[in-house]
Amino acid sequence: MIIVTSNGIPGYRIEAVLGEVMGMTVRSANFGSNITASFRSLGGGEVPEYTRIVYDSRNEVMNRMWGECVKRGGNAVLAMRFDTGSIAQGFTEVCAYGTAVIAVPLAEGEPGATPQSIARAAAEQPGPGNWPQMEQQVDPGEGSRPQAEPAESGVRRPEASPPGYAPSEHQENERRRAAEQQAQQPQQGADQQRPQTPEQQRRNSDDSWLDLN
Repeated sequence: MIIVTSNGIPGYRIEAVLGEVMGMTVRSANFGSNITASFRSLGGGEVPEYTRIVYDSRNEVMNRMWGECVKRGGNAVLAMRFDTGSIAQGFTEVCAYGTAVIAVPLAEGEPGATPQSIARAAAEQPGPGNWPQMEQQVDPGEGSRPQAEPAESGVRRPEASPPGYAPSEHQENERRRAAEQQAQQPQQGADQQRPQTPEQQRRNSDDSWLDLN
């Protein structure tokens, strides 16, 4: 936030003027502050109750003025001034106004650059350290994907009974039959892969000859 009362900013170049901006408020002291200030006025000197009201009022109008500057796209306010006036008895208006501009800091080597503007220009200049870091999305490999359970051909796996449920005799027979089929399947595959003896080969050839006749 750059707010100055001058018409220019040393070390900055004004690129655009966005117009006048202002912030206003109307304040009044409460009853307790007025009573306390009246007693303090008898002895003379500063009245802290009114001083605090003035400070709060000026800070508030400056914040409102800066808010208007940001809405217009500015980053600095030039020629800022305060103005006060009475609206009615016990009510005071406080106003802050200035000119919203876009100020660019001068980098090192440019005419009129200052140490402050050089540091600001270096901080605003994009570089490898200021580039946004993008997260790398890793595609999960085949090893991380869940593998489907291989299906067993010709064998039906018996379903488990729910807890507290007694299976019937028919279900027990189904489970026993499925277990026997599952136990016999590897044995049948092993028998098919076992080499036949000469006697078995001659018997198979005789059976095939009889079938042809």
